[in-house]
Amino acid sequence: MTRTTRAVAVKAEVASSTSDKTEISDSTDNVLAIILGGGAGTRLYPLTKTRAKPAVPLGANYRLIDIPVSNCINSDINKIYCLTQFNSASLNRHLSQAYNSNVGTYNRQGFVEVLAAQQSPVNKDWFQGTADAVRQYLWLFSESKCDEYIILSGDHLYRMDYGPFIKKHREVGADITVSAVPMDEERAAAFGLMKIDESGRIIDFAEKPEGDALKAMAVDTTILGLDAERAKEMPFIASMGIYVFSAKAMESLLDEHFPESHDFGGEIIPSAKDMGMHVQAFLYDGYWEDIGTIKAFYDANLNCNDPEKAKFSFYDRGTPIYTQSRFLPPSKLLDANVTRSTIGDGCFIHKSVLTNSMIGLRSTIQEGCVIEDTMIMGADYYEETHECESLPGCTPIGIGAGTTIRGAIIDKNARIGMDCKIINKDNVKDANHEDEGYIIKDGIIVVCKDAIIPNGTTI
Repeated sequence: MTRTTRAVAVKAEVASSTSDKTEISDSTDNVLAIILGGGAGTRLYPLTKTRAKPAVPLGANYRLIDIPVSNCINSDINKIYCLTQFNSASLNRHLSQAYNSNVGTYNRQGFVEVLAAQQSPVNKDWFQGTADAVRQYLWLFSESKCDEYIILSGDHLYRMDYGPFIKKHREVGADITVSAVPMDEERAAAFGLMKIDESGRIIDFAEKPEGDALKAMAVDTTILGLDAERAKEMPFIASMGIYVFSAKAMESLLDEHFPESHDFGGEIIPSAKDMGMHVQAFLYDGYWEDIGTIKAFYDANLNCNDPEKAKFSFYDRGTPIYTQSRFLPPSKLLDANVTRSTIGDGCFIHKSVLTNSMIGLRSTIQEGCVIEDTMIMGADYYEETHECESLPGCTPIGIGAGTTIRGAIIDKNARIGMDCKIINKDNVKDANHEDEGYIIKDGIIVVCKDAIIPNGTTI
């Protein structure tokens, strides 16, 4: 629904206030979005060595933060803060350059800002958890005079209209509403599960239960709108880590009732339920993936190449994924053989073979290369050979001629020499060779940002 039609709905609600049944507004004008940037991002290391987790490149053109911000824009939520405390410089730069009054449905009252951890006379420590991060900036959020806060994560891949989520929160008069995905028994044990009553109100929580404890968390998911057939296949609901809080409930919980609690999912929300607050479940029946690990990140990116595997697509005219406007030239492929791959803007690929790969911005791949099942994040700038004469072997940014790369992630500005083989030759599962410019996690080679891999290297 557009901002104009939502405004009409608000007027209709006011006009019908004397009737027996008042329509609940789905306007998001008075909603503040708070995106949690996460901790140090150790599970995504070394991609998070010099950047905050939400600033990690995604797809061929994007960053992780573009997902929740774009969902907000497409849901007409135009007041957005992103909380982070680790390596926030690149995230701040990206947000300031990408999101302004010319993007999506933004107006002069809208903003997208980074809030980094800072010391003050009241708060002398860094963020101790998700709830503590919000608590430390609650004074600022309250100045927005918004009725609801929507809490989002910076490392999830999904496309969602938050309007129905917020409307459901209002319809039932909830203090907190938790977005949940349906789960089958096989996957459910890896998540935090919830149990609901016949109205969809949450009555119990369990963190990664097993055996009888898992079976006890089965619910009738038709209560939340799932059809009967799929409800039999997926009798569990798992928290997505996405919440809507009424502003008054948030302030009461963080400042008055639980001033020492640090985490929303493990402490604040279960405690709110125990003290009698209305905690509601909202079903999201769509693709959602937590891409907080190297393996999940790698798989989610490469799955976008395959129409049969892709559950998330960047190609949606109605709800686009926004990002920074870079004004790059088109990609140039000279006598290249490309199969089931995605090529970002401004790339140069010469006489090489690419299979199931994600090629990021400004990537340069010289002739005779073989790139398979690989994500190359690209470069922040172009560089000619004569510009890197002071470096060992004069290795320019990009992939040197005759190099083979298989099953890898190549971070930005990496310099891969000629005739290299980055193929995990010995099938190593985990190894740390950061001093040589790479590590291996879950069998995936990750070449670090700005790394130099000399000519002829075999990994």
